[in-house]
Amino acid sequence: MTTQVIVLNGGSSSGKSGIARCLQAVLPGPWLTLGVDTLIEAMPAAMQMSEAGIGLAADGEVSVGPEFRALEAAWMAGVATMARTGAGVVVDDVFLGGPESQRRWRKALDGLDVLWVGVRCESEVAVGREIARGDRIAGMAESQAESVHRGVCYDLEVDTTRTESLECARTIAARVG
Repeated sequence: MTTQVIVLNGGSSSGKSGIARCLQAVLPGPWLTLGVDTLIEAMPAAMQMSEAGIGLAADGEVSVGPEFRALEAAWMAGVATMARTGAGVVVDDVFLGGPESQRRWRKALDGLDVLWVGVRCESEVAVGREIARGDRIAGMAESQAESVHRGVCYDLEVDTTRTESLECARTIAARVG
């Protein structure tokens, strides 16, 4: 079976988006890149920073409510439908719920050939990237660097601490069947 979906999971500022862009350059054929940030940007403004939607605390802690989960389920089903109808899809996500987040994706992607990839980055490096980006709440990178990986099962892991996105993408592409 040919890989239809690549799921990248890692903390904020770990390098997932850079890897996703590089995957689009090195994989054969066109691949769509869809990230949780895309979902959040598509949500009504009232759901951003609300208890029912998504909340970002001053320390970088992220909380999600029932309305976010409902939209997330619809989004996941849509991503799966794109893959089922022939589009290669790279998912850029942050598994805040660890294995529960992966379970939700496994359910949505049932029957598809999925490559599960952990994107790791040492906390100190991710924090430096977070500061340089300037579009993240301070503390997200540090709080997520390890927690998003606990209890999650991967086919492959890459580490962007000292490895460039393109090299990580090549490593992942070599595993795509």
